[in-house]
Amino acid sequence: MRIGELANKAGVSTRALRYYEEQGLLQPQRTTSGQRVYSESAVDRVGIIQQLYTAGLGSRLIAVLLPAIDARHVDPELLQRLLDERSRIKAKVAELQDAGRRLDMLINLATHPGIDSCPTSLDHAVTRESASA
Repeated sequence: MRIGELANKAGVSTRALRYYEEQGLLQPQRTTSGQRVYSESAVDRVGIIQQLYTAGLGSRLIAVLLPAIDARHVDPELLQRLLDERSRIKAKVAELQDAGRRLDMLINLATHPGIDSCPTSLDHAVTRESASA
C-alpha cells in the first residue's frame, strides 16, 4: 500500500510516517520510481510505535526496542533502560499530581476568597488542603 493509504488506515499523517522512517522505526519498500510501498503489517507496526510514544518513550529507545519486541526477547541492558524510563515517568506523574493539587488550591482560593488568607506557599497550602480533605 502507498503512504497515503497507510496513513489513513493507521490514523496518522503522512508526515508522521516519514518521520518514523527517518528515525528508523518504519522501513518501507521502494518502487523503481522511489515511491514508498508498505505491507499490511505496517498498520500494526505504526500502532505499536504510537503506543510506545504515548508511553513516554523517545524515538531512540523505540528504535532499539522494536527489534526486541519482534524477537520477543529483551536483554538485561534494555530491560534496565525500560525500568529507568518507568521510574522517570512515575516521577513525572508525581510532579504533575503535585501541580494539579496546587491548581486545585488556586481554584479554591479564587472561588472561595473569604475562606482563608492567601498562603505564603502553595506547597504548604496543598499540604493543609490535603490534610483537611
